[in-house]
Amino acid sequence: MAVTSCCNPNRNHLLAALPEVDFARMQPMLELVELPLGEMLYEPGQHMHFAYFPTSAIISLHYVTESGASAETAGVGNDGVVGVTIFMGGGATSSSAVVQTAGSAYRIDGRLLKQEFNRAGFLQSLLLRYVQALMTQMSQSAACNRHHSVEQRLCRWLLLTLDRSDSSDLVITQELVASMLGVRREGITEAAGNLQRAGIIQSRRGHISVLQRQGLEEAACECYGVVKKEMTRLMDDALMRQDKQIGHASADYQASNKRIHRAH
Repeated sequence: MAVTSCCNPNRNHLLAALPEVDFARMQPMLELVELPLGEMLYEPGQHMHFAYFPTSAIISLHYVTESGASAETAGVGNDGVVGVTIFMGGGATSSSAVVQTAGSAYRIDGRLLKQEFNRAGFLQSLLLRYVQALMTQMSQSAACNRHHSVEQRLCRWLLLTLDRSDSSDLVITQELVASMLGVRREGITEAAGNLQRAGIIQSRRGHISVLQRQGLEEAACECYGVVKKEMTRLMDDALMRQDKQIGHASADYQASNKRIHRAH
């Protein structure tokens, strides 16, 4: 049976970047799983037994305070992997990982991934560069949350989510977006209303549709461009395997990066 587009491992940019010999060795270790909305992949203090390479799912990494309040520190979609502490040697983490957008991912046993990482080959270099890009996303989010308006932060978050999604119609509530950004729901309602009146998005119950991506990019702060440019800089030399049916994901990803380079 042919692998559907959303389940093709090449939809994940890290898996698609592996040389054929490395991917062939790892492929039997990969298990396709469906991740429902809201599923908790790990909680603060837990040791992670699996890593996840999303193809269509989007995972939100959160820091949770003692009071139970939380805010997103980074998002991971088909551009990365969830579970970096497995191969970085940290074991447990202070953050949590929850499914923000339901979809597919390839799961691998943490011990097997660590063995592959310790081969000190291309996979190790690839994952270390991804960790650097993830650190950029986290540090930029911290600066953005401190210095930019709720509307700018919403635009940044929507753009990053859009880059990891197959559709411009995002299934998410304003309450969940508020939780991601660590702001009050009223602030998101006001910001979304401004963008809707400008014809950039359409917000309805449980959905946010992006109507004008360019308008979203113009309304966003520089943080979105910084994160995208750093990801491109670190990952551009990891060539996609051309003999696999990657579909439109790679082309869309590269087109998005070209727009960012032109704009910034």
